[in-house]
Amino acid sequence: MNASIISIGDELLIGQVINTNASYIAEQLNKIGISIRNIITIGDNQTEIISTFKKSFSENDLVFVTGGLGPTHDDITKKAVCKFFNTQLVVDDKVNENIKRILELRNLKWNSAADEQTLVPEGCNIIQNNYGTAAGFLFERNKKYFIVTPGVPYEMKGMMSDYLIPFLQSLNIGKQILHRTLKTTGITEASLAELIGDVNDLLGKTENLQSTLAFLPAPTGVRLRISITGTNSSSIGTKIVEIENNIRAKAGKYIYGTDDEELEEVIGKLLTEKGLTISVAESCTGGLIANRITNVSGSSKYFERGVVTYSNKSKTELLGVPEELIIKHGAVSEEVAKAMAEGVRKISKTDIGISTTGIAGPTGGTAEKPVGLVWVGYSDKKETFAQKFHFGDIRLITKIRASQTAMEIVRNKILNL
Repeated sequence: MNASIISIGDELLIGQVINTNASYIAEQLNKIGISIRNIITIGDNQTEIISTFKKSFSENDLVFVTGGLGPTHDDITKKAVCKFFNTQLVVDDKVNENIKRILELRNLKWNSAADEQTLVPEGCNIIQNNYGTAAGFLFERNKKYFIVTPGVPYEMKGMMSDYLIPFLQSLNIGKQILHRTLKTTGITEASLAELIGDVNDLLGKTENLQSTLAFLPAPTGVRLRISITGTNSSSIGTKIVEIENNIRAKAGKYIYGTDDEELEEVIGKLLTEKGLTISVAESCTGGLIANRITNVSGSSKYFERGVVTYSNKSKTELLGVPEELIIKHGAVSEEVAKAMAEGVRKISKTDIGISTTGIAGPTGGTAEKPVGLVWVGYSDKKETFAQKFHFGDIRLITKIRASQTAMEIVRNKILNL
């Protein structure tokens, strides 16, 4: 089954709102074996909307539309759908009851906007909205399906999980697509490709299965996405494990997690398993490491404190970094990074202390210490050291890469890599 995803809204075209809906829908449909042929974004123009509906529905088995179902003048999707399917808007009693329930929950009174939301295209199957007032709808024509949901992300996601995914799975699509993403860090895309070698040899050939490997670079590292398409779930599962094992045999030390797993979750599990605690002293990363670590539920078991010591004075007062050390070597130096990591570890009485000090830019660099230079410090009861990195001249990316590198150093030390 092939699908087209259509997102409607002027706010998407001017960049005011990031279109996260399309990526989420594509991911969910792909998981159940539906191939996405294209993703289209169009503005609030009825003529263009209807034209896009016609083309997409003629070329695909499924069209999935989001946006434009609200009660205001610029929400024109319902009217466009009615023209496309040659039907009219009618009041639906079940939608009416649901709107009353939502308004009561929010302690709101019935108004003209609620009247508008009770109207749905005649002849469609209603997709009830348990999280808002705009109902979704589903049309079937000659074993083709046309789905419309609100553009509000949590409302659309609720409809997907409550109704649409089970419904689409019941159609017995046949083809299955399985993805597995291996997350790496500490190695460039080019170096990783060289390490893995010939992709065709890695994937091999299996009858009735199609295998691909994609390299997806990001500031935090390179994701390796394995995709297997076939009709037999057992064969697909066996094949994806085979390819993953082949990749791990070549690049295993750079792989820290799979699929949606983040590095902060991985080191959280390792710290918990080993009964270790950690503290952080940050300068150029400005608290980003502490923020990422504490994004993980249960981090209070192993994270004792995070200190942002941005100024030289704060490094001395809060971490005990000797003033003469900063004067002699500069705040961005191996010596200061080591002193920061050791200082925060001793003050907080944790097993591990890590630190960052650098020049995030775009100003402040020199020939000797250019923009993007970062020292990452590490300290435990056995050793204290610092490593030097150059992360480029984009401020936010430097901070992201420095935070990722600091946590990867912790992972490597715990695992003795």
